[in-house]
Amino acid sequence: MTQGKVITKKLNIYYGSNHALKDVDISIRRNVVTALIGPSGCGKSTFLKTINRMNDLVDNVRIEGKVYLDGADIYGRGMDVTRLRKRVGMVFQQPNPFPMSIYDNIAYGPRIHERKSKAQLDEIVERSLRQAAIWEEVREGLYQSALRLSGGQKQRLCIARALAVEPEVLLMDEPTSALDPVSTLKVEELLCHLKKSYTIVVVTHNMQQAARVSDDTAFFLAGEVVEYDTTARLFSHPTDKRTRAYISGKFG
Repeated sequence: MTQGKVITKKLNIYYGSNHALKDVDISIRRNVVTALIGPSGCGKSTFLKTINRMNDLVDNVRIEGKVYLDGADIYGRGMDVTRLRKRVGMVFQQPNPFPMSIYDNIAYGPRIHERKSKAQLDEIVERSLRQAAIWEEVREGLYQSALRLSGGQKQRLCIARALAVEPEVLLMDEPTSALDPVSTLKVEELLCHLKKSYTIVVVTHNMQQAARVSDDTAFFLAGEVVEYDTTARLFSHPTDKRTRAYISGKFG
């Protein structure tokens, strides 16, 4: 793998006595979709949350090793965590729009991070909703509650909300697992478009989805990265027998 946007070196995460991640060395390329696959409890989501320091919010967590974003150690002294989380956005498994209007959901982040005029906010809201491929569906009801949207629309709204603060990296934790097939397809198409502008890391349990949307894939097992390669090579010619067994459905 070439020099990456996000690089980890000897990353170890402990939740109390539970060793959740073990010596993870990985380099995530810029402007591609990287899929994290593996059975439940293998460390995928833990790794994802480490990239924007969401694990800081977990009690009794201990983090060892290095995580670099554009060469800067995100756990180093002087790192502004608020700014980090602006640069590294997060979209969760369950769509979680705020109980406010569609417009205010998108404007929320820009209002917090910097002063914006109404005209500037209008531009950000439209741009973000267009990027998330939902503008045409909601433009006539921007000031209606976001809670009235369908599940698939809510998830695309949450993606738009993450994009509104202009992140560089977008983390997605099983973003389509709660969606119907039509909504899933829309989100997958969106990922292929967004990678032109963002570095995307997505956790998925769906092997077909990983094969469809990702450029690179990392296979996690019991807290370790067993194999990391381009998706085409990993799925067609895995080098580790455990990877071969997992992607063929023999376990997981």
